[in-house]
Amino acid sequence: MTDTTITFTDHLVPALEAGDYEITVRQEVGRGGTALETFAKTARFTVAGERFLLAPPVIQEMFPPGGSVGDHSNVLPHITLTRPTLPWEREPLKDAAVRSPWLALLLFADDDPVKTQVLPLGEIAKGPAYFPEVVLDRHESSTGSVTVIDVPAKLLRTLLPSYADLRYLTHVRGGEGSEAAVITAGRLPAPGGSSSVHLVSLEHRFHDTPGGPDFDYGAHDEIRLVSLANWRFACVDERQTLPAMTRALAHDAATFRLPDSGEPLADGFLRQGFVPARHRLRDGGRSVAWYRGPLVPGAVEGEPVSPARSADGLLRFHPRTGMFDVGHAAAWQLGRLLMLRSGDSATALYEWKRRRAQKHKRAARERADYPLAVTEIDDSLPENVLAWLTALNRLEGVPFAYLVPDERLLPMETIRFFGLDQQWMRHLIDGAYSIGRLSRADAVLDAASPLPLSHPPVTGALIRSEVVAGYPGLLIDGYPHQKDTKAPLEVVRCDRLAPNVLLCLFNGVLSRLDLHQRPESQHFAVEAPDTDGYGKSLRATGDGTVPARSRVPLSLGPRRTLPIADLVSAMASAFDTDPADFTPGDFALQMIETAERVTFLA
Repeated sequence: MTDTTITFTDHLVPALEAGDYEITVRQEVGRGGTALETFAKTARFTVAGERFLLAPPVIQEMFPPGGSVGDHSNVLPHITLTRPTLPWEREPLKDAAVRSPWLALLLFADDDPVKTQVLPLGEIAKGPAYFPEVVLDRHESSTGSVTVIDVPAKLLRTLLPSYADLRYLTHVRGGEGSEAAVITAGRLPAPGGSSSVHLVSLEHRFHDTPGGPDFDYGAHDEIRLVSLANWRFACVDERQTLPAMTRALAHDAATFRLPDSGEPLADGFLRQGFVPARHRLRDGGRSVAWYRGPLVPGAVEGEPVSPARSADGLLRFHPRTGMFDVGHAAAWQLGRLLMLRSGDSATALYEWKRRRAQKHKRAARERADYPLAVTEIDDSLPENVLAWLTALNRLEGVPFAYLVPDERLLPMETIRFFGLDQQWMRHLIDGAYSIGRLSRADAVLDAASPLPLSHPPVTGALIRSEVVAGYPGLLIDGYPHQKDTKAPLEVVRCDRLAPNVLLCLFNGVLSRLDLHQRPESQHFAVEAPDTDGYGKSLRATGDGTVPARSRVPLSLGPRRTLPIADLVSAMASAFDTDPADFTPGDFALQMIETAERVTFLA
């Protein structure tokens, strides 16, 4: 994974707004200018889109992460949506000449008098809080549930962005071959307390007034809004920010092994990554054996293995300790069980081996009858079987307990570096390949048809931290040299094994590991107050235009709201641009906070 260029786009408006449509085609047949007959055909269709609830796949990221307790007091919360057109698929002002975002992100402090409840869709216009009558689309049901918040009108007037400000708080970011919509709140969280964030619908909630579009407050004391998504976080601990949490991992960075026990004979095994494990013997007895999984303190290339017919043949006994080493036997048996559980792949492998055996028998008979004849046998493995084995060669599907057999190998808030034991991997693959290996002759055929899988040196890291859970956009870069970052290592796999556990595998020997946020996941922020109060440093634009001043001052509005119009005007002035020509993309470029990169040396 490497850095990439990030682009900021003002909007991505779809051709049609979400809703119900009717189209009529009419044809008149006539003669001499007189219509004799008219044919008409009407069709109805719906452009479906989220309206009252966001499905989890639509939400790419929420920042600050839900449940986090870091110092976010100078950060503007945001939500990233995987569908970049979503904020413009409906409109806040009906039949507006220019479509503005219909979604807004509102931040509430714990002491804000906001009520959250879940109601049937058909009842959201009932009650003391004002909500206009809803006209449902054909596919919507009045019995469906919807989350709403009731906000005092006085409070909402302070927090809700103006119609003109909405466009600056929503933009599209592109990076790494994808685009996403980002919606930002216009209020800073209060330090020392908790905050809740709601993504609210403003569909048709604005109306035209002589002074321009305004929210329809009417004469109501309380306003109801539909909340499509929400989360909570706190601003109480500066150690819980991404840079602080990742740097804290370095305090306990180590190789993947248990600490010494003080017993020299046992320590020799522990330093190689072995752990003691319960071992049930074939006769029903119980014992303790040494186990080492595929993750070891140093990379092990390994040698080609002979096809095994059972796991027992891979047990190794260490006379000095009187204990078995069950690692390779466990790998073989696991591979076999995983293949059996795969269903279609196991069936395809078994049938392929049966056809292969029949072809070889037929070829042997033909050679006996026609010694000079040359029979070509196609031993190509079925594509779905090869794809399954290739995934297994990346440890996909291997249970977590086989990777981390002892919790002490990976304590909370730690990073552990390891090499991949390719000897273990070869036995794992051989176990999976053993399906259909019923006789010694089958084993001979398997040996004569080696799998087209490579086992180069692979190294990596395991991270167990709340950073993994809280920052789904986290990027991991690996390098073979500590100071040279021009040629990163190829990523074999980088996946979450659990909400807070991340596994990264690299082709080659890892010397340096960098953690940083995905460019399109970076957040808006202002600089903490100094002698001049809050402010925002400006950067050159993409075409190299340098601002006339490097920083614009910022005075927060009531309840720590951001004066968007004033900030846009100040930024435009610094670039000698008319505020009307300063776009949401320009604003996003200036507001984005540069992500920090944390480096670990393996």
